[in-house]
Amino acid sequence: MTVFGDAFPAVANLDPDLLKALRQAATDAADDGVTFYVVNSGWRSPKYQNELLREAVARYGSEEVAARWVATATTSPHVSGEAVDIGRSVATAWLSRHGAEYGLRQIHRNEPRRYELRIEAIDRGCPRMYADPTRDPRTHQ
Repeated sequence: MTVFGDAFPAVANLDPDLLKALRQAATDAADDGVTFYVVNSGWRSPKYQNELLREAVARYGSEEVAARWVATATTSPHVSGEAVDIGRSVATAWLSRHGAEYGLRQIHRNEPRRYELRIEAIDRGCPRMYADPTRDPRTHQ
């Protein structure tokens, strides 16, 4: 699905400002032949987020290691609609070059597909990235 897929809750339930910025960027990226696809997800329900966390704990063997990849339902920006995973390397490369113009920034180094809205990036440049969610004070568990 693209960022224009209103029929999908993963897109329709994104924060309106994030969705607006994504769509503006996607429209401009289309001029360069680039399409923004939402992979894995944008918005996630708390139930689905908890499911992902349980799967990560099973996969990585501990909550501590799983936390590098999956936040809890109460701390995940996906559950609040404030994060989106963009697919295809050409789209993430485009966003790496142009995302700040729209306030779209990567937040965690270990998640190159994940973008959040940081309006201040438009005027001040990108905020520093955290190594992973365990280093992010908003999602630290």
